Order: sequence, then C-alpha cells, then structure tokens
Amino acid sequence: MSKLDNAQKELLMTNLDEDGKLSCLKAFKVARLIGKNPKEMASITSDLGIKITNCELGVFGKLKFKDPNEKVYNRLQENYMGHKKLDCKVLWDEAQKSTLRIVGSTVKNSDIEVTHCQLGVFRNKKDIHGC
Repeated sequence: MSKLDNAQKELLMTNLDEDGKLSCLKAFKVARLIGKNPKEMASITSDLGIKITNCELGVFGKLKFKDPNEKVYNRLQENYMGHKKLDCKVLWDEAQKSTLRIVGSTVKNSDIEVTHCQLGVFRNKKDIHGC
C-alpha cells in the first residue's frame, strides 16, 4: 500500500460520510486531492479500516435507484455485442451520454454485471471486496 502522510490522511478523513465511510464519488475526488491513482483507493481505505460505499452503478451501498432505462440498456447491448459483463469505466463513459444515475439504475435493474472497478474495490459483481 502507498503510505499516506498526515495531510493526505486528513483530506481522506474530512471526506467520510456520517457513518465513517467513503462514497465512491468522493473516493475519486480524494484520489485526485492526495495524488494517488483511483485504483489504489480500495487498498488505502482498507488499510485504514474505512469502507467504500454507495457505488453509483448499484453494485453495493444504499443508494436508491429508479427503473432501468430501455434506451441505455439497448445501446449497451448493441455497442458491446450483448456482453453481460461490462467494465466500470465503460459504464461511466456511457453515463456521459445521459447521467450516472440513469446508467446505474439500468445496471442495477438488469442482467448486466459490473467488472473491474476503477477504485480497485471489486473484480466483478459477485466478488466484492472492501464494501
């Protein structure tokens, strides 16, 4: 794991939620603020006993999602030749065409599995680490 200095730890700690967890969105922000690669965040938070929560794609956490968006689902199926496992980055890129919440709702309520978390939290939906 990459050691954090006191200033880096302070930046991380000030971004925790009321339950002492770090949301996925804030984990990306903290990585940028402390000069770390987002992929290192799962290891960093795990070593500090902090859990990452509220995946915007619905893999873990307590975020509420709406019904799936048929247009987004169909576009994903067409663009990725019907693959049921898609990398997190692919889905974040898809969110540029709508919103992360719409893509998350579609994934959460469909047969699509999210793989290769950009924060290093899980390898696929059935193998969640650190959540």
